[in-house]
Amino acid sequence: MTLSKGLDAQGGLESISKAERVASLTGIRAVAAILVMATHAAYATGKYSHGYVGLVYSRMEIGVPIFFVLSGFLLFGPWVKAAATDGPAPSVRRYAWHRVRRIMPAYVITVLVAYLVYHFRTAGPNPGHTWMGLFRNLTLTQIYTDHFLYYLHQGLTQMWSLAVEVAFYVALPLLAYLLLPLLCRRQWRPVLLLTALTGLAILTPLWLILVHSTDWLPAGSRLWLPSYLAWFVGGMMLAVLQAMGVRAYALACIPLALVCYLIVSTPIAGEPTTSPASLREALAKACFYAVIATLAVAPLALGDRGWYASFLASRPMVFLGEISYEVFLIHLVTIELVMFEVLRYPIYTGSMGMVFAVTLAVTIPLAWLLHRFTRVKA
Repeated sequence: MTLSKGLDAQGGLESISKAERVASLTGIRAVAAILVMATHAAYATGKYSHGYVGLVYSRMEIGVPIFFVLSGFLLFGPWVKAAATDGPAPSVRRYAWHRVRRIMPAYVITVLVAYLVYHFRTAGPNPGHTWMGLFRNLTLTQIYTDHFLYYLHQGLTQMWSLAVEVAFYVALPLLAYLLLPLLCRRQWRPVLLLTALTGLAILTPLWLILVHSTDWLPAGSRLWLPSYLAWFVGGMMLAVLQAMGVRAYALACIPLALVCYLIVSTPIAGEPTTSPASLREALAKACFYAVIATLAVAPLALGDRGWYASFLASRPMVFLGEISYEVFLIHLVTIELVMFEVLRYPIYTGSMGMVFAVTLAVTIPLAWLLHRFTRVKA
């Protein structure tokens, strides 16, 4: 398995062209998007309050860490390859342009349509439905404030993770410079690089300790990049391990990931919320999610061609993976419309399975259309 050339490598979330596709890595993007949709269907139908099962549903948000690990692996990969082969470093200008043109067209359309839909639709409190909320959401700056909830739009609450993703895009060239030319002195020193990446991952628990022990940081700081940096670093480590020729196998990685998932679905990681209230819970969640997501991606990144990779490389999974970014963008709006306009369920009632199935059926063609008209042409 080979990655796409240079900086055309796909990120964890954004849409990609056929020429750049790595089949199994595209397929796991479908899994990540479906997990995110499933956890929101569980929330909308009130299943989070159902004890341990409710926590299992809520932890399906693991789709977001999987996206982040993919971004760390695929986007750091060209820098690692350049270091390992003594080749030229990627162009930062080209990298930046590719990131913008991949995520922004579909995202801007989604935000504008969401604001248009909710202009004619009243469905409970929607504090982000203001001109300032529109500006914040269009610029992905809604998390950089002490009043994060003021800019929370009912159809766009999942976009906090895209704001984090973009922050990683901005930080990555600097991180690559610090890790490779500066620390490794333009030499291929993988052990030193992995050690440095381990140190970088430790920034996440340090940041969580800071935000849980001080009150001078904005309330939105718990949603900033440092809180999730370890997830991206998991993917960056996989890029280094791939260049070293290390192999990983689904037979070992996936059962371990499932065990960790069952553990993190206990109260050890707190209530079903994006940011746990206590420091202990936040640390447990951050660490377990980093391990689970990295294990889920590792066999695909590190050369396993068995049943796991074959399933994710199948045509249905690759198709869904191709439109996974668009599914991620629009699924909250479609969940609400399906619940209230199609199934006529009041909030926090109804069948999660029915909401998920009908939403998926509605979302796929809409996501395909959005993908078709905004995708990067080969």
